[in-house]
Amino acid sequence: MDARLLVSLSGITPRTLHRCAELAAELDRRHVPMTMLFTPRSGDAATAWMSGRVRQGDAILLRGNHSRGVDFASLPAHEARLRLIAAVAGLDRAGLRAEGFAPPGRFASRGTLEALREHGFGVCADLAAVHDLRSGAVLRSRVQGFGSQRQRTETLRCFALVLTAARAARRSGLVRLGVDADDLLRPGRRQAFLDAVDVARENGAVPSTYSAIRKRLAVAS
Repeated sequence: MDARLLVSLSGITPRTLHRCAELAAELDRRHVPMTMLFTPRSGDAATAWMSGRVRQGDAILLRGNHSRGVDFASLPAHEARLRLIAAVAGLDRAGLRAEGFAPPGRFASRGTLEALREHGFGVCADLAAVHDLRSGAVLRSRVQGFGSQRQRTETLRCFALVLTAARAARRSGLVRLGVDADDLLRPGRRQAFLDAVDVARENGAVPSTYSAIRKRLAVAS
């Protein structure tokens, strides 16, 4: 597979909406689509904004439900089904459609993957891989972002983010860059994220979406 670039944004709420819109404008100028992570607690204003962004070519991944404590890495299938029913209902109420699912924790259990297939999802994007739920193909690629880094390591982490994006693109890999809306409060993080987008593109990574990646996985398998 040629190098591909996937950019995702989480933490979209009415409180953070102006920062999200600023990032979206920067990505628009770069012709890079954005994947937005939706939770039912996103709020009406944020939901309306996301709906407008979808009409412009961005995409949505469903990310769990209201319970922040749910760890989809350990859920058996029957419990995952119940959690997904609530999450999908919130998505439907918002009038949105999702390309796939991004577990709020690091990984998705086998039971979660099974439940996602039953709900008709085509892709599961966890921290370490992209799963094609129809063919069973898996593309190993870790989401690169800031996490809960302390202030004293911020300069190093920003540099590492840009370096990792360049390296993955040069290796014709999948470059997955994720940012939370709260990260955009920090100018250094915001600029480093955009620099990582730019360097990935300069090294040949083609901007894409999770549904397009799934289709390429299906063909390759």
